[in-house]
Amino acid sequence: MSFDKKAVSNRPPHIASAEAMLDTILELGIVPFFENVIPGYSIEEMTAPENWFDTQEDLSYTPWDWKIPCVQSGEIAYGKFLLGGKAAFATIEWYRELRNYRQAQSKYQPDAAQQQILAYLKENGSIGIKEIRGLLGIKKGQADAHITRLMMQCRVITGDIIRVYRGQDLHYNGWQVSSFCTPEDLFDTAATPFFAGFEAAQDHSLQVHHSPEESYALLAQKIRSLHPEATDKQIAKILA
Repeated sequence: MSFDKKAVSNRPPHIASAEAMLDTILELGIVPFFENVIPGYSIEEMTAPENWFDTQEDLSYTPWDWKIPCVQSGEIAYGKFLLGGKAAFATIEWYRELRNYRQAQSKYQPDAAQQQILAYLKENGSIGIKEIRGLLGIKKGQADAHITRLMMQCRVITGDIIRVYRGQDLHYNGWQVSSFCTPEDLFDTAATPFFAGFEAAQDHSLQVHHSPEESYALLAQKIRSLHPEATDKQIAKILA
């Protein structure tokens, strides 16, 4: 495991493009999307102010849109898997540590409805919120909650995001639709037939060879290497 040589807690806002956003995620390894308990540790705070949501009428020039090419790069995981269900990014190297830790915890086990979603994914490969509503006969808010819980369990990840164009002029106003899949289907070179005969540019395996407790310690050490001022309580809130 390698760690950053210097902390980035005092790094000025610098993200002003999708490329810069992806490079930042790859550099940090794991990072929340929004401002949180650790000051400076978010894509929001590292984004140039003129490119954040509330200063842009055209969302194609904001991180809200840039997350699409980041997800489609195949190099990072995106979903609601930090801070109790808030949006975050992670490289595969660090996502698999989170997955190893979370799936060993009793509170991160799927309930009956979530098992139905996982069974659907096993058969169909991907699912959207509309499909979840139809599958379980529930409202959108309930479907969103199930997906968030599955993301926190590291059993489901955002597979793709597409832009929605509306009106006669096919105007894009930031509306997007996500589809979800298992991390194994998206990333694991050892488990996914898509990768057969393909030599990946990096190790996309989700397997680790140490304990869940060691994974948590590595994640905590990683965050502390980026923000030495972070307390154990703050880090636990990020990873809880």
